[in-house]
Amino acid sequence: MKALNGLDHLTLECLPAIWHVWPERIAPALRQKIAEARSEGHAKIFIGYAECGTQGEIDRICREEGIERLSGPHCYAFFTGTEKFLAECESEFTAFYLTDLITRQFEAFVIEPLKLDRHPEIRDMVFGNYTKLVYLAQTEDAELQAKAKWAADYLKLDYEYRFTGYGDLEHELKALADPKTGG
Repeated sequence: MKALNGLDHLTLECLPAIWHVWPERIAPALRQKIAEARSEGHAKIFIGYAECGTQGEIDRICREEGIERLSGPHCYAFFTGTEKFLAECESEFTAFYLTDLITRQFEAFVIEPLKLDRHPEIRDMVFGNYTKLVYLAQTEDAELQAKAKWAADYLKLDYEYRFTGYGDLEHELKALADPKTGG
């Protein structure tokens, strides 16, 4: 995103993506990253997470620290476009969503934490109420599409592909960097 949009002046600090499986780890690490950024003299800080399952902790940090974050409840919403996703999910409550990241790391994010590799009988118990897997693709990548289709087959779900691009993420980062908006 930085390279594609000329945002080279932004400093990006990442937390381990696998922490989405354990969202209780995200907020304490964000507090530490914020403290480090402030001690290094960064005047403007923006959190590149949506809510991400932290039960309001990221929003609490934003209020306490006077920091903004990506809008929306999760990445599925901001990649699709939050308004569009919220409207669609009204009728898609039996959909299991994947992004490029989750597709790429399906084994590490889904199979291993749920121990489906060792206990395949759990699959139907966990995913039995889902009817389809929807791959919300940020990039057009044939290998990722094939892997998402494999994941749908593995979970015994119908498969649907939707190219979303970077949705609201791209717009919010551009707005953040726009001198007219103070970025």
